[in-house]
Amino acid sequence: MDTNRQRFPTACRLLAISQRRQILLILVFTALTISCDRKRQSQDSGYQPKHLQTVTISNLKPRRDTTGTIIDAHGGCLQFFEGRFYLYGTAFGTNANSLALNCPFRVYSSSDLERWTYEGELLKEKPDGIYFRPGVVFNPHTRKYVLWYNWFPKLWNGQTAVAISDKPVGPFTIVNTNVAVLGSRPGDGSLFVDDDGTGYYIYTAIGEGYAVRVERLTPDFLGVSGQASAILIKGGEAPVLFRRGNLYYVLCGPLCPDCRNGSGVQVLSATSPLGPYTPRSDINLRPGNDTPIVPAQQTWVAKIPMSKESLYIWMGDRWESTPDGIKGHDFQYWSAPLQFGPDGDIQPMKNIKQWDITWSWGN
Repeated sequence: MDTNRQRFPTACRLLAISQRRQILLILVFTALTISCDRKRQSQDSGYQPKHLQTVTISNLKPRRDTTGTIIDAHGGCLQFFEGRFYLYGTAFGTNANSLALNCPFRVYSSSDLERWTYEGELLKEKPDGIYFRPGVVFNPHTRKYVLWYNWFPKLWNGQTAVAISDKPVGPFTIVNTNVAVLGSRPGDGSLFVDDDGTGYYIYTAIGEGYAVRVERLTPDFLGVSGQASAILIKGGEAPVLFRRGNLYYVLCGPLCPDCRNGSGVQVLSATSPLGPYTPRSDINLRPGNDTPIVPAQQTWVAKIPMSKESLYIWMGDRWESTPDGIKGHDFQYWSAPLQFGPDGDIQPMKNIKQWDITWSWGN
């Protein structure tokens, strides 16, 4: 009896140890299985653990591409297509002013607004002329990228042209060198695509005292439909149209050819892209002396998609700003995200030298 009593606890201890080992093996096996599943998920579906990346948007120096070359893209737009940003603009090179003949349209791409890759020129073959304001959008109906731009076969005989491509970086094929918009001798213009996939073109008509109006595009975005807004403002230049919530905003400045000091930015808003529009305040003039807050001429308002709410940044060209005097090296100002009041008013801009944006990458 004494011997059995001694052996029984020993056997119990051995059984407990064996059970603990089995539990430990099960836990190790489960952990390995989860790890393998995550690794396989990463390989099969592109899963990446979330991580944050903060980049600085600097207005103190010109932006450069991955080769260290100063980015030469002015008077264009910044778009987001399929997870990547694309910066479009006119390249002025070493020309003394913006009226040089046959300046090309260029495009750069970036995943984070900091590191930019030069993707090339948009139009490989184009008639002689002076070229401005390239705007590219994606047509959800035709699955084509569509480029509209302003050009002058002869100053100031302005025309609007359209080209298409299967890719955001082109090359774009010209389909019409003289779109029949309503306005006489069209000048600066830009594109907007609404949430329902309808396209619009906002532009200024030189032959009507630089009158700004909006026209609805045909479903293929290759022409205008004949539906247009009333004239929104006269003496306007560099107009842009964007939407935030249920309000549509038109921003445009006064005539400002290569203006060193920049210009004001008049804001109008409406509940429909074709209006009627209500004038609001100027967001780039100092109260009292009417001098520009930011010494730049408007070129675009970029919509930056974020996880919670999109940001809107104002972009303007700072003419004659580069120390080396090369036109193509002029700086481009990118504002901190625009601030909106409870009634939809855009708050006056601040001349911020640099600001940060944080991206959350991964699933």
